Amino acid sequence: MIDVNALHIYTDGSSCSSPRRGGVGIRFVYPELMNKEESDFEPNGYRSATNNQMELMACIKAVKIVSKSTELQHVSRIIIHTDSRYVVNNYKRAVYRWQGNGWEKRAGAPVLNADLWKELIRNIKKVHKRIEIEWVKGHSKDEHNKAVDKLAKKSAKKATNRLQSYVDVRRKLSSESVECGSVKMLGQEISIRMITSEYLRTQKIWKYKYEVISPESTFYKKVDIIYYKEVLRTGHSYSVSFNTNNDFPQITNVLCEIEKKDLIP
Repeated sequence: MIDVNALHIYTDGSSCSSPRRGGVGIRFVYPELMNKEESDFEPNGYRSATNNQMELMACIKAVKIVSKSTELQHVSRIIIHTDSRYVVNNYKRAVYRWQGNGWEKRAGAPVLNADLWKELIRNIKKVHKRIEIEWVKGHSKDEHNKAVDKLAKKSAKKATNRLQSYVDVRRKLSSESVECGSVKMLGQEISIRMITSEYLRTQKIWKYKYEVISPESTFYKKVDIIYYKEVLRTGHSYSVSFNTNNDFPQITNVLCEIEKKDLIP
């Protein structure tokens, strides 16, 4: 049952490829006492953005609108509705665990999108009101959810912004899709080709998507995620050694860069 005395904010994030871009959609459904029609927002989208990043950004922009609105200062209850399990399941972790743990998970692996989580929490504090985040089934019969889905897709078509965290991308050679954990960390030496690179500013570490190019490896052509403290160039291949922690896969040492002429076709 919807609380007619609360401010209901519906948000959605969208991401599409070729080229990668994302957008956000927001709808405000005001308390009955305000006697005001819904307000829709479809700000310009973001280049190279993932769906999770846009789901977070939709919440951030919605909260910013609230903090700057004088007519909403008297609202006592604010509920953000999102179809993102990622946002709903991790919001309390971000507030109560991650920000006090250096934005690292229990095994030491970095929390992804930490800069956006920090921005969301920072802006929620500015509102000085309790904000609840509730899940709504995506692509359901909910008219407001369907509306913000359309707004987010329109926003993605106007992708003129960039997130602070930029992902450098090269085309992969493998026909495999990325699967986290598909390459086991066995302390092995292995040859890999870097597909994407992203610097995680909060944790001061690089996140890479890579493909295994060692034909003799059990994991040949597998595509996975790895972390490393140093810069490696996308589209380039390296002989490296891995650690033994599957919960926090890392490159421990770069043995050498592999020249193109030395690659096995």
